[in-house]
Amino acid sequence: MATNAKRGRNEPEPRPIIIVKKIVDGGHGGHHGGAWKVAYADFVTAMMAFFLLLWILGATTEKQRKGIADYFSPTLVEMRQKSAGSNGPFGGDSIVAKDNYPHAATQTGSRGLTIPKDATGGAKEGAAAIRSRDRARFTALRKQLEARMKADPRLARMHKNIRFTETREGLRIDLVDEADFAMFSIGTDSLLPDARQLVGEVAKLIQAVPNDIIVRGHTDALPYAAGRSVNNWTLSTARAEATRSALGSSGVIGDRFARIEGVASREPYVPSNLYDPRNRRMSVTLAWSAGGADPVEPAGAEDRPMFDGPPPVELAQVER
Repeated sequence: MATNAKRGRNEPEPRPIIIVKKIVDGGHGGHHGGAWKVAYADFVTAMMAFFLLLWILGATTEKQRKGIADYFSPTLVEMRQKSAGSNGPFGGDSIVAKDNYPHAATQTGSRGLTIPKDATGGAKEGAAAIRSRDRARFTALRKQLEARMKADPRLARMHKNIRFTETREGLRIDLVDEADFAMFSIGTDSLLPDARQLVGEVAKLIQAVPNDIIVRGHTDALPYAAGRSVNNWTLSTARAEATRSALGSSGVIGDRFARIEGVASREPYVPSNLYDPRNRRMSVTLAWSAGGADPVEPAGAEDRPMFDGPPPVELAQVER
């Protein structure tokens, strides 16, 4: 260590020695380093997320916002303190501990259960699929009845008296009178033997399917003599009931019948001639299965005859 020599009177005071050390960082140390860039990037990201949130709030409906909120909601359910033994070391003090549910039977309050919409389970079948299934079933029934009638000579001659028509109600089977064939004795509700046999063949087919049945009686427009208590309304209703009884005697269960109606001459088979004998008929309709009917179908929708070839002359005009 150097000894401080005594300074003379005229000698100047020694100057301090200043040592400057420079640390070179490769040219990246300007503006207080690069830490500010990270902070600025975080700030810009936060602002972008904030303005994106504002845009979503302004561009969505309340229902959509609720759906978004539900999506980000936690799925874990917070356990209630001291509920069902949850105060034990591992979430329960023992397996025999008394449960302490917040809505026990001795406490007031209510317990709610939320069931999602349409949570009925299983495959859902639309009206179109149900109607398509029924249509295939009706087509098979028609072919079976035609085959039976062709195989029996006695029924073969009545083949022209049966008609199949798809309507808004279902498959309508018309048992039609002709000039040389009648279902009932004149002015009565007594089924003739041939007609009873034809009704029996129809019953054998429809008793094998679950569809409801609608029986409707029709007459022509010929009036009754004055002073009689019977008219076309009472006659058509009585004939509908007689047909229902004949179907029941042939094996059709009574619970299958949805409606028994008599409509007189108000729904003619041949609208151009209200006195045509073909207007006297019985209609046995197999209704569409539940869910297969179209409630919004317009009232003027046409019925469609169900047959393979071109329509015969008598089917050129069908009931509307």
